[in-house]
Amino acid sequence: MGKAAVLISGTDTGVGKTKIGCELARLLSGQGLRVAVMKPAETGCVVRGDELEPADALALRQASECRANLDTICPFRYSTPVAPAVAAQMEGRAEPSFDVIEECFQSLKAFHDIVLVEGAGGIAVPIAWGKDYADLAARLGSQLILVVGNRLGCLNSAVLSLSYAKNKGVPILGYVLNDIEAQPTPASLSNAASLSRLVSERCLGRVSYQGTLSQESVDKMLSVLGLR
Repeated sequence: MGKAAVLISGTDTGVGKTKIGCELARLLSGQGLRVAVMKPAETGCVVRGDELEPADALALRQASECRANLDTICPFRYSTPVAPAVAAQMEGRAEPSFDVIEECFQSLKAFHDIVLVEGAGGIAVPIAWGKDYADLAARLGSQLILVVGNRLGCLNSAVLSLSYAKNKGVPILGYVLNDIEAQPTPASLSNAASLSRLVSERCLGRVSYQGTLSQESVDKMLSVLGLR
């Protein structure tokens, strides 16, 4: 069995990256795969005692049952809820280092079948100035799952995000359309069909509001990744 790496990014912040990442980690782990998770840089962390607590990273670790040290899963943490490069600048702290992130990633990859890496915000968000999540995916050899928040405006965001990733040389596994509004709207009801006409990348599934990722979607991902 080969090893795989997946970057879970989104069309924006608040579109359900952590939700999809946790569900994917839980389902993959349930199939007997050794699943590792990473949130290389998390902002908006809450101070607990003398440490910054990364809520997303903790959720991913719990869902995956990954036993790695939290400093390996989330090596860079900031309290200001902005892009990592901006948070580092505002707080007068060092920017996230790709060398450190890759070292943590490789240590996880060595003992797991798949590493799920969750980004912050969208694919073009700066981790450090001059380096974004597309650059990180290329560096780590990760395929991309784009979480599309199903709402008005997501067509533009999805098309641009997928095009940007493709231009950066990032292999695209596909996208997940995630309902993030409780009440259906004309946009949310039509976006799935519209995206199928606008982009060539595969839809890995649609998740209803407060719903879950289907096993069919996971099976599709495993097949493409060569883990089935």
